[in-house]
Amino acid sequence: MLYRRLGTSGLQLSALSFGAWVTFGRQVGRDEARDLLALAHDRGVNYFDNAETYNNGVAEQLMGDVLADLRFPRDSYCVSSKVFFGAVDKPLPTQRGLSRKHVMEACHQALQRLRVDYLDLYFCHRPDPDTPIAETVAAMDTLVRQGKVLYWGTSEWPAEAIHEAHRVARENHLYAPAMEQPQYNLLHRERVELEYAPLYEGYGMGTTIWSPLASGLLSGKYNDGVPADSRLAQPDYEWLRESVLGHGDERLGKVRALQPIAAELGTSLAQLAIAWCLLNPHVSTVMLGASKREQLAQNLDALALLPRLDAAVAQRIRQVVEAG
Repeated sequence: MLYRRLGTSGLQLSALSFGAWVTFGRQVGRDEARDLLALAHDRGVNYFDNAETYNNGVAEQLMGDVLADLRFPRDSYCVSSKVFFGAVDKPLPTQRGLSRKHVMEACHQALQRLRVDYLDLYFCHRPDPDTPIAETVAAMDTLVRQGKVLYWGTSEWPAEAIHEAHRVARENHLYAPAMEQPQYNLLHRERVELEYAPLYEGYGMGTTIWSPLASGLLSGKYNDGVPADSRLAQPDYEWLRESVLGHGDERLGKVRALQPIAAELGTSLAQLAIAWCLLNPHVSTVMLGASKREQLAQNLDALALLPRLDAAVAQRIRQVVEAG
């Protein structure tokens, strides 16, 4: 395993990490979750991602139970949660958002579900237009000083809001966000590469990127339709299916055009897409999602491809994804 610092912090995360979005509590039960976490940890993965909203807290509870079963040394892994959407289907105003009340209570609930004493990383899952950024920054600072959170960050915040969070933290001597969790893959690049560019040097922020395979599109498995056991076929995820496949044949055409490059390298399209994300030095870790042990093992093997992605190969890949 390769390890990278979370921005300019001293925390070193595995370059490939494991997340529970969509899968835990839906496609993955306790036995499968145990196998997946055991495999990941055995392969050097030291970061497991979760959120209050994933299956309304069930994903965190399942992950917490499995971590307790496996008895990994607590200092051998990092675990995260995210706050904003709430953990119930129809949250009341105090059960969602980034108010001090919900930020504090959601943290305590995540600690209980995950069965840990502290969160290594805690994310504001989306910006909250109903709460002043200063209130959220102060709440996160309180959690850090209480020892319940080690590093806090944002997820899918506009750069302007992140700048404001840093300004508030600087002027009030509070802990500032150390990381952002954005979507980043071959088909979704602008925010990480352009909008966030000033954040890396200006504040030393790291990124824990999600959806390196564009929800499976970059694995090639949707080239001929949607398999029944895939995440795009899951109930209540029609919005995700539309987001991934609702662009006509343009994105699928690019995926198919990448296939010969992967074939020449003797690798899978999924491994190529995952390794490509790590060419960006501002990517601290690439979060993988998997419902099967074999799938996770193959995706973890993407790390071996990284040394072979030289400038010439990277240029060929860019030409495909940037084509008309």
